[in-house]
Formats: sequence, C-alpha cells, structure tokens
Amino acid sequence: MKRLSRGEYFGTHYNKLILDDCTITDTEYVHEKVEWHYHENPYFTYLIEGSVFEANKKQEYVLKPGSLLFHNCQEAHYNIKPPGYTRGFHIELNSSWFNMKDIDFNRFEGCIQLENPFIKGLMNKIFLESKINDTFSQLSVDALIVAIFDAFKYSGSELMSIKNPSWLKKLNELLIEGHVEMSLTMLSEELQIHPVHLSREFSKYFGSTFGQYARQMKLNKAILLINTGKFSMTEVCYMCGFYDQSHFTNAFRNFYGHTPLKVLKKIIQVKNLQF
Repeated sequence: MKRLSRGEYFGTHYNKLILDDCTITDTEYVHEKVEWHYHENPYFTYLIEGSVFEANKKQEYVLKPGSLLFHNCQEAHYNIKPPGYTRGFHIELNSSWFNMKDIDFNRFEGCIQLENPFIKGLMNKIFLESKINDTFSQLSVDALIVAIFDAFKYSGSELMSIKNPSWLKKLNELLIEGHVEMSLTMLSEELQIHPVHLSREFSKYFGSTFGQYARQMKLNKAILLINTGKFSMTEVCYMCGFYDQSHFTNAFRNFYGHTPLKVLKKIIQVKNLQF
C-alpha cells in the first residue's frame, strides 16, 4: 500500500503553501481511480469543485462541493472520480503542530465528516488566506485551524448520543441536506415541534442560533459559487437565498473581511498565475 509523504496528493497541484508545520495544497484530481493508500500526517480534505467517491474500511462517502473530511494519519482509503473537473483543498498538519498547540490528534479517530457550517466557514477563510499568502498568513492559518478543532464538538458525532432527544437526529439530517431556503417554521413543522421550543433548543446542540447557522450555510455556498467564476455577484446573491445585493455584500464582508467582488478578483488573479 502506498504511503504519501508530506504535501503529496494524487493530482496536479495548482498551489502549494508550506508553512512551519502545516502544508496547504490546492489540487485538481486527474485520476479516475486511486488505489488504497494512506498519508503520514493528519489532514483535512475540502472539496471545492466536482465530485469524488471515497471509501475506507468502515465508511463510504460521496463528496460534492463543500464536503469536508478530517483524516487521521495512516487511515487507509481509496478514491474514484467520476468524469469531469474535480478540485480539492488540503490542510496537512505535522505531529509537531499538534504538540505546539497542545491538541491530542489521537482522540480524533479514523475519518470524520464535518458538516457544521461554521467549521466550513473557517475552512473557507483558510482557503482565502492561502490565496493572499502574506506575512500574516502563518498566524492567521494557525488560529483558524485551532478554532476548527475547538468546534469539533458541534461536528455532528455528539448529536447522535442516545441521551439526546429523538428529533435531534432528524434535524441534523435536514440541516446536512443544505437547503439554504429552509426556515425555522419549516423545520418545526417537519419535526412536529413548536418553533419556540426548537429555537430555544437549537443553540444548545449546535452552538449558535438558527439564524446564525442558516446565514453561515448561505455564505459557504457563496464562496463555492464565486470560486467557479461562472456567475455574477447578483446571481450568487439570489442563488444563496439573500434577498438583496446589499444584504449579501454586508454579510459576506462581515464574516470574510472582503467583499464578494474583491474575493472574485483575487481568485481570478491566482487562477491566472496557476494556469
């Protein structure tokens, strides 16, 4: 079985950023099938475009744009890519990174699929930071990755505890489906729970209000659409469920620190350098 060393992935690297104990790669997947292999370091895979099937000895995943996985080191798996363009973003961490941050990576066993939109929002910030790549990128990326591990408790696995109410699993499944137009009223009707009770209980299990959660899902979708370069900002605005351009721009800038148009220009600039 092939062992992949630091920064090594199957495909064409358009961008590779090597920080002290962290390696970030932006990779086009070009192989129809990648046989069983494992990586020497823990890493995140964030699918930016296209789709890919991944399987390990315990689970199978169909990854689509916005899918996020954390793989612990030496977790054997294989991949199958359907026809079409597929691109993944990876963050690989040396054991020394975990030691410096006092994080025990052994408590994150195997492969974990992360659905929480705030975790994906942090991943989007790292994606943008890798395109900026200035003297502050090291500190910014480190802080964002630490925040991701802090948010693991809202990643979904703890929501399945038998101690939690039975409706919580169904709610988590509805949220994972990722419909940006969902409302508290729609969810309460589906779950047959009073919206006031659902609103009160939501933050207990998901670490945010429902409104914050839904808004973050919209912003995450916006980043993925902007990255394709196929849509105008007006189209992105309405495809993500924002009711007007001003509201979209303000929400986007408040979270990502840049306007959607500025992000688009930066992505186009980086793509032109890569291609």
